[in-house]
Amino acid sequence: MIKDINILIVDDHPMTINGYINVLSDEEFEGHNLNFTKALNCKEAYELITDTANTFNIAYLDLSLPPYPEKNIISGIDIGLLLRKQIPQCTIVFLTMHSEAKLVDRLIKDVNPQGIICKSDIDIDEFLNAFKIIFSGETYLSSKIIKSLKDRVFNNYKLDNYDKQILMRLSEGILTKNIPNYVPLSLNAIEERKANMKNILLQGKGGNDDEFIDAIKKMGIL
Repeated sequence: MIKDINILIVDDHPMTINGYINVLSDEEFEGHNLNFTKALNCKEAYELITDTANTFNIAYLDLSLPPYPEKNIISGIDIGLLLRKQIPQCTIVFLTMHSEAKLVDRLIKDVNPQGIICKSDIDIDEFLNAFKIIFSGETYLSSKIIKSLKDRVFNNYKLDNYDKQILMRLSEGILTKNIPNYVPLSLNAIEERKANMKNILLQGKGGNDDEFIDAIKKMGIL
């Protein structure tokens, strides 16, 4: 039996919407039929979402949209919040030109989308890959969004570029004694920095290098 997948795309550029539709329409998804609905602004999106005759499985939302002040719907974030209220099971994907950590944090905190895509990160192949990942039930964050979140963590813990290089080398399996071959610091300086990072990030719990790297990967630093 063929299952319909209803996809809402909200963007104020018709050519962009058509581009997304063309990319997805050219791919076959076995057992599924993709149906597309377009909205060019917050008002159109509001009316579609609040119409009980409509149900959407996936929604692609641009953040910058012509507002609908009468309903206090100002941006794609408000559309996302509306979807969470009206169609809570809908998979939400934000599309944005911005990747600032504060914005990403707000999207995750307020809406908890299944995807956040920085438009400058993707081409046709990556857009399709992102859809497949999200369609499979996983979360997709494009590369600039991931970098923004990692940089935020480094800033929060006041770690600098040398610290980042040390962590990267450790994650590659390079022994501490060999890191001076890759990072322009003495072995003593590297060991001091590593000890300091362990103390800060693991709150004094210690652990070997493998445990340390595993812990910071779970924190989203690497």
